[in-house]
Amino acid sequence: MALEYKKQTNKEHKETLESKIVFAIWGQKVAPAGDTVKLFVQTHFVGSGSDIKIKVEDKNGKAIEQLTGKVYGDYFGAPVTIPEDVRDSLVFTAKLTKHGLEKKSNAMQVIPPFKITNLKWGQKEARRGEVVKLTADTKGLEDGTDVVIRIYEYDQDGAHDFITKFPCRVKDKKIESDWEYEYHEDTDEIPTDEEMKKYGNNYNPPEYFFVIECHGKRFGDKQESKLLEFKDWIEITLMDAVGLPVAGADYVVRLADGSEKKGKLDAEGHARVDHVAPGEYWVHLPGYDE
Repeated sequence: MALEYKKQTNKEHKETLESKIVFAIWGQKVAPAGDTVKLFVQTHFVGSGSDIKIKVEDKNGKAIEQLTGKVYGDYFGAPVTIPEDVRDSLVFTAKLTKHGLEKKSNAMQVIPPFKITNLKWGQKEARRGEVVKLTADTKGLEDGTDVVIRIYEYDQDGAHDFITKFPCRVKDKKIESDWEYEYHEDTDEIPTDEEMKKYGNNYNPPEYFFVIECHGKRFGDKQESKLLEFKDWIEITLMDAVGLPVAGADYVVRLADGSEKKGKLDAEGHARVDHVAPGEYWVHLPGYDE
């Protein structure tokens, strides 16, 4: 609140500041019956420790819950559990009796309980540029309901890295979407199996899971979608001193997970090695390493 002061500064003046309830709102617009949601009240100039009363009602004015508390820092927040049998909508009224203030909240729509289950990747592995399908089943959600899909890179210590998010809609009681996979980090920075063993761990390639958010609820935080594994590829080309391809040469590639891939270069002195563990790798060309 901006105040413009135009009086003399060399004299004492008394100013009266207006107390008010700035807003009373629910933490979300839609919530399923049986869930716990938060309500928030913002005030101005009511003083820390002021008593506040909250009355939650359904659309017919029936009292659902009554709370008491205190305002601190011009703020009050509290959780409210929606009874299983409530439908339609809920509102709450915030009262500061000592200040003679009262404000009614916005209406929060209450919907039947719902579930999102069977989160799945369309495949077990992904390579750069591949389009991967994500699916899930729903119960209790109407067609056209908006959801948000969030993708995370799995971390063994639980500090999962957020990758991206995108919207989707329920159709025929299902959630289906496509995601084009692309690894944006430097694969050279992925610890190799040899490096991990120094700390008692094993090599672990980048893996991904997804969660689905809908009406303030999250599904999939326990990696119910399973883990999508990133597999990479390597291209090798060998030329002689004058730039001509060396056909049929043997090669050995040692991968970040400690495994090896062997083969021969084609007539153009070229080979592509697919389905490899991403990370640092070493190419050995017997007789040509120099």
